[in-house]
Amino acid sequence: MARPLSLQARSLAAAGVVLAAFLALAFIALDRAFYEAAESSLRERLQSYMYAYLAGSDTTRAGALIPPEVGPDPRFDRPSQSGLYAGIVGAKILGSKDGSWRSPSAVGRELPFTESLPRGPAQFRGPIETPAGDVFVLAQGVDWNSGGKSELHLTFYVAEGDDALRAQIDVFRRTLLTWLGVLGVALLLLLLAVLRWSLAPLRRVSTDLARVERGMQEHLGNQYPVELSGLTTSLDSFIEAERERVKRYRNTLSDLAHSLKTPLAVMRSQLETGSDGESLRWTVLEQVGRMDEIVAYQLSRAATSGHQTFAAPLLIEPYAEEIVRSLEKVYAGKSVLCEFEIDPAARFHGDQGDLMELLGNLLENAFKWARRRVLLDARPLASVGGRRAGVEFSVEDDGPGIDEDQVEHLLQRGVRGDERVQGHGIGLAIVQDIVRAYRGEIVVDRSPSLGGARFIARLGVR
Repeated sequence: MARPLSLQARSLAAAGVVLAAFLALAFIALDRAFYEAAESSLRERLQSYMYAYLAGSDTTRAGALIPPEVGPDPRFDRPSQSGLYAGIVGAKILGSKDGSWRSPSAVGRELPFTESLPRGPAQFRGPIETPAGDVFVLAQGVDWNSGGKSELHLTFYVAEGDDALRAQIDVFRRTLLTWLGVLGVALLLLLLAVLRWSLAPLRRVSTDLARVERGMQEHLGNQYPVELSGLTTSLDSFIEAERERVKRYRNTLSDLAHSLKTPLAVMRSQLETGSDGESLRWTVLEQVGRMDEIVAYQLSRAATSGHQTFAAPLLIEPYAEEIVRSLEKVYAGKSVLCEFEIDPAARFHGDQGDLMELLGNLLENAFKWARRRVLLDARPLASVGGRRAGVEFSVEDDGPGIDEDQVEHLLQRGVRGDERVQGHGIGLAIVQDIVRAYRGEIVVDRSPSLGGARFIARLGVR
């Protein structure tokens, strides 16, 4: 398959076609305008010659027309290679046997000087093909008053060959083509410079992406036009999310290997010390149970999708209701009442499994320690720096709460999978991993309305 054209080549080709069409139309329009102007000038010139012949003519006492002896331009008196011709058609012309007169330049040439026109405005025609070449002809019929005698009806003709006009047009066309060609090349070069300058940010994005792929820089940066800021911000977020995902997988495998060392060491120790069968059996069952919990926890951490740049927003209330219905069956003996205060504008931008895991662990913890009431609150957070809005979850219960001196230990970073916080299990550690994966923070304090513990998870705040 042919390699697709670059944006610069596409734009330059399209602009070149448009520019060529525009210059062609401009050439046609200017050429036509010049031709009409040159033709109008020729007509005016012929009209002035005709007026000169009218002014230079006279009549005899007998009423015959006396043509002028000298034409208004020397070329009328030149027998050959003149280009200017004149003629008169009438009944009484001095020295004429056939009722016509011609200037020396027109003698012996076949020219359209034979028709007698009625009195009226001048008629301009041309170019007319003749044996003497193409000519433009101006003719006008006049009635000549010979001083009381009968009037003479005359038709004056003045003609000019098209050589001079065509020479002017040829010179104009060559000059116009030269200048339009120079202008077209200059405009294309200018357009190329403008395109290179306009597309420079895109080339910089491509270069920065290549540098990021080679590990030469961490992010794309922020020195881009406004039109590209959304794209580059999304790409930066995507790159960061992928790095976090890879880092999370690597850390999870490392933590899993480290966490399994202890139960494996315990079982090896029991085998090496030669413990009795029943003791060994219970030890193995206990350690296998612990290993199962560790694997389940680490797999839950690895399965956390984390922040997703292009994730579709999810409604929160349907998933919360599904979780609460399940927990009400598990803790049916406690008759816990769970209330919702969910803002309709609140949305979770991420994986559905992460949302279920987050709400499930927070609500299960609240149901476990609540006496009668649990409150779930969800509201959107304000957008910062052009990023999409985050979301805040708050789960409160009316249980005994958590002492302040235990909060720091409860939320300390890097809790191992086999570590247990009394009354909370590994669920809270999973919540902390999810919140961290979604660039958020978690706060634990006392509920001001119910008096028990309150867990606040803010996602998308960094």
